Amino acid sequence: MGSSFVFRRVRSGGFFAAVLLGAVLFAGGASAAEKGNPEAGRIVSIGGTITEILYALGAQDRVVARDSTSFYPAEANSKPDVGYMRALSAEGILGQKPDLILMEEGSGPPPVLEILKASEVPMVVVPTPPEAGKIGQKIRDVGAAVGLSDKAEALAARTEDGLKKLADDVAKIPGPKKKVLFVLSLSNGRVMAGGADTEAGAVIEMAGGVNAAPTINGYKPLADEAVIAAQPDVILSMSRGDHQLTPEQVFAIPSMQTTPAAASKALVSMDGLLLLGFGPRTPEAARALAAQIYPGAIN
Repeated sequence: MGSSFVFRRVRSGGFFAAVLLGAVLFAGGASAAEKGNPEAGRIVSIGGTITEILYALGAQDRVVARDSTSFYPAEANSKPDVGYMRALSAEGILGQKPDLILMEEGSGPPPVLEILKASEVPMVVVPTPPEAGKIGQKIRDVGAAVGLSDKAEALAARTEDGLKKLADDVAKIPGPKKKVLFVLSLSNGRVMAGGADTEAGAVIEMAGGVNAAPTINGYKPLADEAVIAAQPDVILSMSRGDHQLTPEQVFAIPSMQTTPAAASKALVSMDGLLLLGFGPRTPEAARALAAQIYPGAIN
């Protein structure tokens, strides 16, 4: 039985799931790179949504550590913390003696990933595009990596059904759509906003709103003139940690003061992982957002 290191991309549900794997064991012609590590009993989970999915699949006893974004469900907080997903330490992860490292795309930094790739520990990187239509596949990818495809299929189907029902309900909301500006943070009076190709923009659209910052891509500072021109009806922010904002902070900014949102003090704050995680709770998150954007029109 041979052992070698491979880095390959495996086609999964119409897009590519990156699979990084050491110690590939060949049995009957099939490599472990095509299956993750279904028997893994010591999983390090990196990415809040990955951890959430593992718990939803009943694999919580196999998770030996998680990253600092993995705080849902609350029981996950009892597991050792290997650090922030974008500032990982290889020593901290490998010290947990994992037999599978499961992480969201975008984790890093790259030098740490290179060390992990060379460690001969199977590592699966799950794509996380900010698209409602890809959430089900994310769930299926996690399930496949840990040998729980049947449970993952059921969970993915429930999530997709929830998204479809939400879309049907949102389509019935009367009147013009409201413009929603997602504010990630405020620094020196400048608004860091969520533009196109972001989870924030996508969840706003799922909730029946219009992203008020479509001209920027990603999460970027928005010029004062752009904030004034956007004229958002609602400001959306996260309700946890350094990103938590108050109406006094937001609407004291001069560029905000002429907006419809300022006139009605319309600030919606939601848990960041719930709002932007794009996992099994996304139908719940988008529905809750819709209910706050359009009071009385959806429940």
